[in-house]
Amino acid sequence: MVKLSLLIFLSVSFISSSAQEHNLDYYIAAGIQNSPLLRDYYYQQQNNSIDSMRLLAGLKPQVTGVSINSYAPVIAGYGYDEAITNIGNFSEQVTASKQLVSKKNLQNQQQAIQLLTASLHITGKIAEQDLKRTIIAQYINAFGTWQQYSFNKEVYELLLKEDTILKKLTQSSVYRQTDYLTFLVTMQQQHLSVTLARNQYQNEYATLNYLCGLFDTSLTALAPPSIEINELPVAEHTVYYEKFKVDSLVLKTNDAQIDFSYKPKVNLYADAGFVSTLQYLPYKNFGANFGINLSVPIYDGKQKKMQHDKIAIAEQTRQTYRDYFVTQYKQQTAQLFQQLNSLEELINETNSQLKFSEGLMQANAKLMATGDVRIADYVIAINNYLNAKNLITQNTVSKLQIITQINYPSRQ
Repeated sequence: MVKLSLLIFLSVSFISSSAQEHNLDYYIAAGIQNSPLLRDYYYQQQNNSIDSMRLLAGLKPQVTGVSINSYAPVIAGYGYDEAITNIGNFSEQVTASKQLVSKKNLQNQQQAIQLLTASLHITGKIAEQDLKRTIIAQYINAFGTWQQYSFNKEVYELLLKEDTILKKLTQSSVYRQTDYLTFLVTMQQQHLSVTLARNQYQNEYATLNYLCGLFDTSLTALAPPSIEINELPVAEHTVYYEKFKVDSLVLKTNDAQIDFSYKPKVNLYADAGFVSTLQYLPYKNFGANFGINLSVPIYDGKQKKMQHDKIAIAEQTRQTYRDYFVTQYKQQTAQLFQQLNSLEELINETNSQLKFSEGLMQANAKLMATGDVRIADYVIAINNYLNAKNLITQNTVSKLQIITQINYPSRQ
């Protein structure tokens, strides 16, 4: 009765889970949509667009209203020196100023903002690829565990059927009681394997939902992942290499900005309003003022050269990382393809072994029904079949993981 209840539970669970099956694309889309990191990069790009507009707005005339009013009375000869305070100062002005920036300087500053946006865009693409790779890897692990769970459950159901036959044969003295107990231990071990695989799948499935920002506590089946090797780009055409290109342009822009910062700075200013001490004809103290400020760097202890030297060192560092990436990319790609070829050969060999193991198990099952085979031989055949099947599942999971690594980094 307990065995029958377990069988019904497992069957219902499997059917219910299959009805709610999700595929890999579903989880990738959910992970990208729910990722706060990817949203952060997107919002930072929007902020950079605002900074670009602020840069242009800051170069327009800046108009400010200023009101400064003070009164320092002198009572019985006591008070602040009138020569300093003028007793009172009243200023109501509107001031305007404009910084004069060369066209090249402005273009360089705008390019710096654009490059920062481009850098964030590439960083966001890299983060998206890393997230995809992580989700796919977890999906493969979970799917492999689901396959093991389904397979172990299938074998357990088969053993349940054989148990009914063996019990009758044992009662008829075709098989000894000890032989039947050997079979019963194998069936119980298989029951334990089903339970362990189910628990492991629940953990793997929960981790997958966690990575994708989903809340799902059910036992949902996963569709087989459709993963093929993409067209492999050269290192220079990957999104990772594009980051090195943008970093190079950023350094050039920063280097040029150093030179612009040492150019003479010109600022125009003007103000108009009322400035008075209210002591002599205050109604005539309305007026205006305008002028020009000029700032010319003369000597700063050779800091300009030092800043250029820092940029040069940063460029050398960038080139070192770039060259190292190219070498690593080629080496890792070659190594992954070697591993993939070895796994495919192993899977083919194991598939051949599986056919023989399955045929032997089925033949022993038929002979066992007539008492023409030892139960121990049948148990050995079952274990060989289980080992071959599990090995194929593990190697298939490893194969899919390697293909995932080959596919990332992808093209720009």
